[in-house]
Amino acid sequence: MSLSRRAFLSGCAALPLSAQFSGFAMAEISIGSGTLTTVSDGNLTLPGSFIFDPMPQDQLLPLLEKAGVSQETLFPDCNVSLYRDGNNTILFDVGSGPDFQPSAGKLVEGLELAGVAPEDVTHVVFTHAHPDHIWGLLDEFDDPLFSEASYMIGRAEWDYWWNPETVDTIGEARAAMAVGAKRRLEAIEDTVEFFSGGEEILPGIRAVSTPGHTPGHTSFEIRRGSEAALIIGDAIGNHHIAFMRPEWPSGSDQDVEVAASTRIALLDRIVADDLKVAGFHLPGGGIGRVERTGDAFRFLPEGS
Repeated sequence: MSLSRRAFLSGCAALPLSAQFSGFAMAEISIGSGTLTTVSDGNLTLPGSFIFDPMPQDQLLPLLEKAGVSQETLFPDCNVSLYRDGNNTILFDVGSGPDFQPSAGKLVEGLELAGVAPEDVTHVVFTHAHPDHIWGLLDEFDDPLFSEASYMIGRAEWDYWWNPETVDTIGEARAAMAVGAKRRLEAIEDTVEFFSGGEEILPGIRAVSTPGHTPGHTSFEIRRGSEAALIIGDAIGNHHIAFMRPEWPSGSDQDVEVAASTRIALLDRIVADDLKVAGFHLPGGGIGRVERTGDAFRFLPEGS
């Protein structure tokens, strides 16, 4: 994409701090005897170009107006999924920590609202290793914040960020992401467990390969009998264009063509199987359902 890292960071910093914070929206559903809760890590502040640049601009503007979304600046929520089944307390991703954006990195406060301390977490499972999903791994002493947890990540995702060539091939705008991911993965190198798509990684939790946003991006289906939900990470990255035109390329995706194919297939599956979804950047706490509307889709937050 054409947006440089300097332009991206400058665009974020130029916004007033008061505009960079959102409330601690939470949502919660039961899945069998377990509970899926979304815990807020705050929100990001992004130039619209970060997502919209590769899209057909003449068709984009009417859709953004319909959705009530600014073309200039976006403030996506960051929803970390927390699943408790009576035995395990599982976090899917760990937010961005204090070093990415001032409006994010609020996970510890969000967990406190949910009645969970970092040492209560038994497992941390990563969808992918972008900053807002993995930079919250370390505490102020550069030790893993979730000290009692086991760590799990897809083998393809790990291999990509671990590869020393990635920082040179990922592009200028994302080079800092590669450096930051590698530093955090090094902290769990001796204890991390790997999985592949299709594997049951924990009782009732199955990995679903959803590449494109990153090479090894993974979603997770939690199922208890006939009740199920899909934790989608950034495979569906927003509540507007990703649903209205899932086939369009998004600048936030590392491989825009693969990501679009993944998004279309995932939306078809969600609707066909009537799955609840938990999306990292979806509004209203991020949990809801998906409805087909002609040749497009729409996200309906839980309770709407």
